[in-house]
Amino acid sequence: MALDGIRMPDGCYADGTWELSVHVTDLNRDVTLRVTGEVHIGGVMLKLVEKLDVKKDWSDHALWWEKKRTWLLKTHWTLDKYGIQADAKLQFTPQHKLLRLQLPNMKYVKVKVNFSDRVFKAVSDICKTFNIRHPEELSLLKKPRDPTKKKKKKLDDQSEDEALELEGPLITPGPGTDVLYIGPLKGSIYSSPGLYSKTMTPTYDAHDGSPLSPTSAWFGDSALSEGNPGILAVSQPITSPEILAKMFKPQALLDKAKINQGWLDSSRSLMEQDVKENEALLLRFKYYSFFDLNPKYDAIRINQLYEQAKWAILLEEIECTEEEMMMFAALQYHINKLSIMTSENHLNNSDKEVDEVDAALSDLEITLEGGKTSTILGDITSIPELADYIKVFKPKKLTLKGYKQYWCTFKDTSISCYKSKEESSGTPAHQMNLRGCEVTPDVNISGQKFNIKLLIPVAEGMNEIWLRCDNEKQYAHWMAACRLASKGKTMADSSYNVEVQNILSFLKMQHLNPDPQLIPEQITTDINPECLVSPRYLKKYKNKQEKGCKKQMVIEGFITARILEAHQNVAQMSLIEAKMRFIQAWQSLPEFGITHFIARFQGGKKEELIGIAYNRLIRMDASTGDAMKTWRFSNMKQWNVNWEIKMVTVEFADEVRLSFICTEVDCKVVHEFIGGYIFLSTRAKDQNESLDEEMFYKLTSGWV
Repeated sequence: MALDGIRMPDGCYADGTWELSVHVTDLNRDVTLRVTGEVHIGGVMLKLVEKLDVKKDWSDHALWWEKKRTWLLKTHWTLDKYGIQADAKLQFTPQHKLLRLQLPNMKYVKVKVNFSDRVFKAVSDICKTFNIRHPEELSLLKKPRDPTKKKKKKLDDQSEDEALELEGPLITPGPGTDVLYIGPLKGSIYSSPGLYSKTMTPTYDAHDGSPLSPTSAWFGDSALSEGNPGILAVSQPITSPEILAKMFKPQALLDKAKINQGWLDSSRSLMEQDVKENEALLLRFKYYSFFDLNPKYDAIRINQLYEQAKWAILLEEIECTEEEMMMFAALQYHINKLSIMTSENHLNNSDKEVDEVDAALSDLEITLEGGKTSTILGDITSIPELADYIKVFKPKKLTLKGYKQYWCTFKDTSISCYKSKEESSGTPAHQMNLRGCEVTPDVNISGQKFNIKLLIPVAEGMNEIWLRCDNEKQYAHWMAACRLASKGKTMADSSYNVEVQNILSFLKMQHLNPDPQLIPEQITTDINPECLVSPRYLKKYKNKQEKGCKKQMVIEGFITARILEAHQNVAQMSLIEAKMRFIQAWQSLPEFGITHFIARFQGGKKEELIGIAYNRLIRMDASTGDAMKTWRFSNMKQWNVNWEIKMVTVEFADEVRLSFICTEVDCKVVHEFIGGYIFLSTRAKDQNESLDEEMFYKLTSGWV
């Protein structure tokens, strides 16, 4: 009797072999193999394919261990080394699987993604195919659930999503397939397109963001089915207010914080994080540090960034004033109009040749003009100063005192306040160093209010100081100086004049033209104000109108008039300029770039918020959102995580130590945000190399 057929009590055979069960997902078949612990993973897959005897390309398949939630990708490792025994249930399944991605413009595309790659790598491959540079700024997020709505059936959710489905696949790599394949071909070497290269060739018109190649079918009836992602560079207007009404809107800061629970771990694969085939995930700009935005190369990136900003404002994820809302609505309206015009223009001029020589000369001229800046700045031999009468207010509880006027001088990063100009040579009445402070605008154009709110760090917390300026010009110079000083920079920095101009431009766009005759009548019919303004302001106008007239047309007409007044300030902008202005205005909002998490600080008894921005950590009041304390990354020595108790500890200079526990999110998410911003701060334009993935993992994974 042969020993190999005798089965022992432990399930093994007398010859040392044992049975391994493998489920082949493509065939929905269970296969049993006779193996030993010394068989390597590659040998197991070879035996499996031979036993299946099915003619098929199995090169994309790999073994997945469901119980341990791990891919068995090291084919030279043995079963013993992986710890696999007879009770293990393995799956033989494709690594590339279908995924439904909701892009920043809220549209869905079906893509094929490598479920065995780390999320950071998978996102890089997605962005590479979408022609989006700097994929390190984006990541994947699980869909947030609206807690105010009752649970619906999956069919209801899917029907809502299908209303936003893009027509056709993004790319058709070959006949018989209708999905986008994302990821490098077998045997190819992956390199990120995300970093700056001096040899890059412009691919988009810097005026309207359209492709320079006239032969590309970017604006056909079904641009997606033509195999070109260019449709992602085109902004598509919201067609119905019902779409906006169905979207989840965070009602409070705690709701915003809960959304951030859904960020996937960039150091682990999709399968390891329980992402299923055909599941819907959100592709979003995760880090609010946008490097080298260039209209010549980044039409898709700029448009998707504009879309994320637009939806953040419409869904009230970020606060803005009424005047700012009208400005954003006017920019949206302008962009929608120009997008339609640009599309029609490219259809009519599809055979027009591009003069590459003229384009190159134009680019050279821009480059040379840009080079003059450093020469001019090099002539600055002393640090500029500001000196003017400014009203200063120190808000305190139960105080009736108002603003008091001082002669203020701004030198380096400090403001000195004197009772009069004549006393400015003596000792100041007050002095404050703005390094590391929080700077918040408080502006109302129609009310001529130009305030700067400062939260200045001190040993026991933050001192709050308000500065009131007399006019826009004074406000722009002082606000720019305050913003630079908070980062430890002076007015000698090259960005000071640019910051002043950006602030003035932002204010100018909010002006309302008092002459209604300047509004063209023909454009008043193609505007849908309910799709351009957030529900909060729609409700506000509705409440105003109900006192006199309850007709919806009156409300819409009133809002339309406000939007068209604001539109006059942006009507001369090109399409790409309007999108860039929208993004810059979004970046100017006080709450921009802060990602919130619910936390309990060491020594504290109640839940608070920890806000993470590109350059600082902020301890915030959970109910009001007020900053209680700020710590700059530039002052940080190190940070670490106690994985057992889920506590994040950050050490700063001067022996300052910050410790907090994340109460409703894995502390790995917070750790990754901190490390991710540190990683992004190392980028430079003179880099001409692949993205340093290993450095990212060292800063964010916590165990590499």
